[in-house]
Amino acid sequence: MAARIGILGTFVILFLVLEVYTYFGLRSLFKSESNVRIFNIIYLLQSIFVLYALYQVYHGLSQGEVFRTTRLNVLIGIVFTTFVTKVVFGGLMMVQDVGRLLTYLFQTIVGFFANTDSSLTANGFPGRRNFLTGLATGIAAIPFFSMFYGITKGKYNYTIKRVKLAFKDLPPSFDGLKVVQISDIHAGSLDSPAQVERGVEMVNDLNPDIICFTGDLVNEDKDEVNPFLEIFQKLKAPLGKFAVLGNHDYYGVPRQGNQSAYWSDFYDKYEFMGFKLLNNEAVEIQNGSDTVTVAGVENWGAGRWFPKRGDLNKAVKNLSDDAFTLLLSHDPTHWEEHVIKHPKKVHLTMSGHTHGMQFGLNLPGFKWSPVQYRYKHWIGLAEEKGEYLYVNPGFGYLGFPGRVGIWPEITIFELQSA
Repeated sequence: MAARIGILGTFVILFLVLEVYTYFGLRSLFKSESNVRIFNIIYLLQSIFVLYALYQVYHGLSQGEVFRTTRLNVLIGIVFTTFVTKVVFGGLMMVQDVGRLLTYLFQTIVGFFANTDSSLTANGFPGRRNFLTGLATGIAAIPFFSMFYGITKGKYNYTIKRVKLAFKDLPPSFDGLKVVQISDIHAGSLDSPAQVERGVEMVNDLNPDIICFTGDLVNEDKDEVNPFLEIFQKLKAPLGKFAVLGNHDYYGVPRQGNQSAYWSDFYDKYEFMGFKLLNNEAVEIQNGSDTVTVAGVENWGAGRWFPKRGDLNKAVKNLSDDAFTLLLSHDPTHWEEHVIKHPKKVHLTMSGHTHGMQFGLNLPGFKWSPVQYRYKHWIGLAEEKGEYLYVNPGFGYLGFPGRVGIWPEITIFELQSA
């Protein structure tokens, strides 16, 4: 509790500093007293509203709300959007203000050594330029409107990504196999069962043979998925639905008390939805005399704080050396650290985890997100030594209740014989 109060207090102080700085920056655009009075009233009202939203967010989260409401998500979105917009505006204004300060200091020093009141020095501290302030306002409006779209429409803007992969050793009877991947549902953040059901219908419309879910079903409590169990149960795949755990799926396990009861109930939810949970194990899918293996590991992340339960050796120990293998592994760093170094070939590893940071650009031929400075493989397809990794940016969202440029994705792989 004390830690949360400390974090909230720090955020409020930073927020108030940004409020004051932004206020004086925007006020410089208005000259007449009547316009300044109108601006003062509007700005005061928005400050009060955002502080109220911040309080409501803190109150809702501190009460341990498991099921996220649209109202709470909107308030979280307002706080995020306002904060980021004012950080952008404040940062641009600071560039101008540092320039003004340096100009003033230069003029003062020149005047001092020249022992004269030059016309430059006599002008005093230079004022803000309306053009630069207006430019900063225009630039800051870009994240404002982008994030507003992200919290209203973008978070459920499901996109379908089609990936065709050819393998020389794909068993002939599996030529054309269709595998759908979804990842990072984060049910505790979702606020619209109707939109989630629309996403499920989009998956079923693809007529997949196999559906793979690559972890983070919840944020931090197994019961977050309860309102969506019957929806995800509707996912259809004749050859099976498979899942693994992500790092967030471990966070609700009680440190004291009956952990086995928690996991038993959590596993029952996967079974109800029709998913085979692969905890460091593999299953063979047979078609005639041909087989394809679907393996899955528990979470393994290179990051210091992420659970390291994944055991690839255990998952593939009973597989033949020539087994055609699909692997579900939540964190893409597992592929870098273990999978491509393993003596047994894994043809395609499906991961998630990064979300593409829910912010950036995912265009044909160009991808960018701040998360790329943390993860080498953060979205899309990678290949090394004939083994593929695909990082899905996620079905849901976490933290910021929206998506900007990195939309929720349903990935369909069509495997072909080379």
